[in-house]
Amino acid sequence: MHTGRTVFAQLMAHLSHPTFQRCVRQYGGDRRLRRFSCWDQFLVMAFAQLTYRESLRDIEACLRAVPRRLYHLGIRRPVARSTLADANERRDWRIYEAFAGHVIATARALYAGESFGVAVAETVFAFDSTMIELCLGLFPWAAFKRGQGAIKLHTLLELGGRIPTVVHVTEGRVHDVNLLDALVPEPGAIYVFDRGYLDFGRLYTLAQAPATFVVRARKRHDFRRVASRAVDRATGLVCDQTVTLNSFYPAHKYPAPLRRIRLASLPPAPQRLTLLTNNFVLPAWTVTELYRSRWHVELFFKWIKQHLRLKAFYGTSPNAVKTQVWIALTVYVLVAIVVRRLGIRRDLYSVLQILSVTLFEKVPLAQVLTESPRPAEPPDSRNQLLLLDI
Repeated sequence: MHTGRTVFAQLMAHLSHPTFQRCVRQYGGDRRLRRFSCWDQFLVMAFAQLTYRESLRDIEACLRAVPRRLYHLGIRRPVARSTLADANERRDWRIYEAFAGHVIATARALYAGESFGVAVAETVFAFDSTMIELCLGLFPWAAFKRGQGAIKLHTLLELGGRIPTVVHVTEGRVHDVNLLDALVPEPGAIYVFDRGYLDFGRLYTLAQAPATFVVRARKRHDFRRVASRAVDRATGLVCDQTVTLNSFYPAHKYPAPLRRIRLASLPPAPQRLTLLTNNFVLPAWTVTELYRSRWHVELFFKWIKQHLRLKAFYGTSPNAVKTQVWIALTVYVLVAIVVRRLGIRRDLYSVLQILSVTLFEKVPLAQVLTESPRPAEPPDSRNQLLLLDI
């Protein structure tokens, strides 16, 4: 209900404050604190995300410019940048990771059954990573290459609602395939990977969950064909085969048969696309479409880099970086929740742009986000006398 609250307060009302406090108590976040609680920190960081603040100084100047309005945002007093910097530096980032997990669970329930262009009954996930470059002088812990710093966001994206269900933040030099060990498979789900995640031992563990995987194969693998199925070459399919691994170590790691599907190259790509899966039921064309849908995770990475504060960080320690990443993702998922609950027919980019300039307004949130028709122009009145009769 509106009841005279600001847009920001109405937005935060879609989060569960008791759940947040349980996460805080789990990691002792508010222990021995008299001012500026973890909830205050979360509100300030969420405000910075929604209004595209560039730095701690920027956040401080913005909040001190409107001291009488802070109470209506839920922020009890102006915040000094040193206070916010210390909070980001010292308070356990796992508080915000745990809270984001609860928010994500809410969003998944709201977006259950959402279509992403491929007709399958199972839940489909895409797992990939993106690199965020950092200055090695400011972030010496984020070593990547010689003279370069970076972190990786390893993300498991549920394609149905474009909801990130798992996110791991690591140094840039951590190989993608290692994060498969941290993946807790959902029985019956479908996981789509690029060829950087091709590890037969880890894929066999995933298959025993049991879960389905679709992964792009590398060029040099020794297979033995066991059976072939007819394909419609007019669709671009080249073959659909049941194969086993011939090489000793791969065959030892994955002793079960695999399904190999080859797709003709599409201009300007010079090579054919070879996919491996442990699903022998889905049509071959559906498997190729599942792999094509992996592109949604790339679009997700591009979107969050453009519209969330994930390139410029407010702190340089690992704790500060992870805190900002998790709060940014929580804000993204929160906006997706509000859009679904209020039935808003706008894309997330437009919603974020509207919120960025209306957070202090005391207008119903649904009214702010609903596209209103353009007011009709008043009729032209001919009662006005002409000054000059030409």
